[in-house]
Amino acid sequence: MLVLFETSVGYAIFKVLNEKKLQEVDSLWKEFETPEKANKIVKLKHFEKFQDTAEALAAFTALMEGKINKQLKKVLKKIVKEAHEPLAVADAKLGGVIKEKLNLSCIHSPVVNELMRGIRSQMDGLIPGVEPREMAAMCLGLAHSLSQYRLKFSADKVDTMIVQAISLLDDLDNELNNYIMRCREWYGWHFPELGKIISDNLTYCKCLQKVGDRKNYASASLSDLLSEEVEAEVKAAAEISTGTEVSEEDICNILHLCTQVIEISEYRIQLYEYLQNRMMAIAPNVTVMVEELVGARFIAYVGSLLNLAKHEASTVQILGAEKALFRALKSRRDTPKYGLIYHASLVGQSSPKHKGKISRMLAARTVLAIRYDAFGEDSSSAMGVENRAKLEARLRILEDRGIRKISGTGKALAKAEKYEHKSEVKSYDPSGDSTLPNVLKNEK
Repeated sequence: MLVLFETSVGYAIFKVLNEKKLQEVDSLWKEFETPEKANKIVKLKHFEKFQDTAEALAAFTALMEGKINKQLKKVLKKIVKEAHEPLAVADAKLGGVIKEKLNLSCIHSPVVNELMRGIRSQMDGLIPGVEPREMAAMCLGLAHSLSQYRLKFSADKVDTMIVQAISLLDDLDNELNNYIMRCREWYGWHFPELGKIISDNLTYCKCLQKVGDRKNYASASLSDLLSEEVEAEVKAAAEISTGTEVSEEDICNILHLCTQVIEISEYRIQLYEYLQNRMMAIAPNVTVMVEELVGARFIAYVGSLLNLAKHEASTVQILGAEKALFRALKSRRDTPKYGLIYHASLVGQSSPKHKGKISRMLAARTVLAIRYDAFGEDSSSAMGVENRAKLEARLRILEDRGIRKISGTGKALAKAEKYEHKSEVKSYDPSGDSTLPNVLKNEK
């Protein structure tokens, strides 16, 4: 029996010398404790070495897909067919392909798995001419190349980066809200009036970082951060503030927190620009239709752009509202009309009674843009711009209560006649009176 063994350096074909030892599966590992014992069980018959890492990657890619490349086919025809012996393989799928293509008898069983494990443990002693350093270098290079192939790595079309970026952006927003709330509450004990005067969080933290203690506001210049009116109001409030006094150590810790808030805010701006650029590179038409944040959340919700392209328009419309959908179906109530798509600008611009209709039309156009970006070779956003213009025109018609054009050649707007109240004055007609003679009581 012959054994096909794949390594990162090349293909190895071993000849089993003592097949009786293979019957004892549980104790087979004892025969491979040392290279001397292993050479009594199997012997190298042929070794086909790879020229470089690219050739090794092509060979292992074919093996993973259950295919036979030209190099392996040549070795099997030359060595195995001439021997007229069965071939032991590690993969049953590969054995079926070899049997179908080359008409060779292949074996795959638990015994073969144990035999492969034993050969792998004593590979350095069973394959002469290959140094351990060369074997380790080829293993490392092949592992990197194979992982990149499995991930379908491409610097221009990596939607995984979008998933990570939008998730990090949401995390930064949560952290910023917590830090700013803590900073306002902490410094509010010392100068509570400042929080009511300055509403912008980043400006608030920059003022704190520049001035620090409340007593320094009278001599500090905040013209680069605030307008003259607001600066005068801040200085006036600092003189009559009702806040408590704090130590220098407290101010120092508050300033450290302000520094963290400012740094995170600056990094968030940088991350948002990065997300915009990645979305325009990967899904330009989707970005035009629903903006980069909603498009990135779509991709992150389903995992990738290809998975998103498999969804239909009705699914994209309610994507993110699955709990509400199943709750409505269970209770037999109205189903939701929108999910994540609610945050798109087109839906936000429409009135409440038109949000459902606009979200449905937007989902239909967005699905076309998603599939165009996922499967199309063109990287322009012309289709998204055209579809968005049509939706905006449709939204204007709905909002302005425009009357639809009549189909066919009728292009004039339907006009309703002006109502005029008409009243007719009728004269009294005495002909309808009774003409019966009056009968007196005395005549009776």
